[in-house]
Amino acid sequence: MAKTTNLDYTALNQNTWNLKLDSHLASEFYDLDGFLQGNTSLNSIELDLLGDIQGKRILHLQCHFGQDSMSMARMGAHVTGVDLSNRSVAKAQELADQLELDCRFICCNVYDLPKHLDEEFDIVFTSYGTIVWLPDLDKWASIVSRFLKPGGSFFYVDFHPLVYTMDDDMKGIHYPYFNEGPIVEEEQGTYADESAPITSTSVTWNHPLSDIVTNLMRHDLSIQSLQEFDYSPYNCFRNLKEEEPGKYRMVHHGKKLPMVLALGTQKS
Repeated sequence: MAKTTNLDYTALNQNTWNLKLDSHLASEFYDLDGFLQGNTSLNSIELDLLGDIQGKRILHLQCHFGQDSMSMARMGAHVTGVDLSNRSVAKAQELADQLELDCRFICCNVYDLPKHLDEEFDIVFTSYGTIVWLPDLDKWASIVSRFLKPGGSFFYVDFHPLVYTMDDDMKGIHYPYFNEGPIVEEEQGTYADESAPITSTSVTWNHPLSDIVTNLMRHDLSIQSLQEFDYSPYNCFRNLKEEEPGKYRMVHHGKKLPMVLALGTQKS
């Protein structure tokens, strides 16, 4: 872990996600072939939060190459996806056009979105591995609120803040629970394929649950639901075991710790 204020984290992280894309497209983790044949990429946690989204206008922040965005479009929503990676956004639009889905994609840093978009949405959505890439949750929450119409809903699903404190082998605590500054790391491979011939540098920040909730409330988003789950729907960390179909738990901790956090909020 390194602390510095002289980081162009946007450029470093954009390059990281550009490098990961080809491996992700080819991976069993993302199962692109199955997706193209009609499989949804959304898990029961997200589907239960979203409910009936037929006809809803949805803004999907940090969408990667758009599988969740397109899955929501298949459910009848009109979806706008946003991501930092220009290569991912280009692929997302290509796939959406190929599948003739109602999706458009914008490439930018989340914080810069007001420079590219001036609309309000019924739902803002983000999931799995998102806010760790952002240093300032107050600014993030202001962006969420800015693009949400009064009475609209923001749905957030991500790995629990405790998960981001774990060491690489998911045995013990290695990283701070609270935001103590940027965490700068060099990574070999990717969570979707550890053997991928990729070396990349990432800059992330850990955010405690209190910061997530407090900043959302500060920007007129009331908490309607808060759920914690003792499993991950993805086998994307080391030393996980599939104890039930689609439910991966830490070998060394089992059900003792939460792995996923889900929030439902409404703008006043």
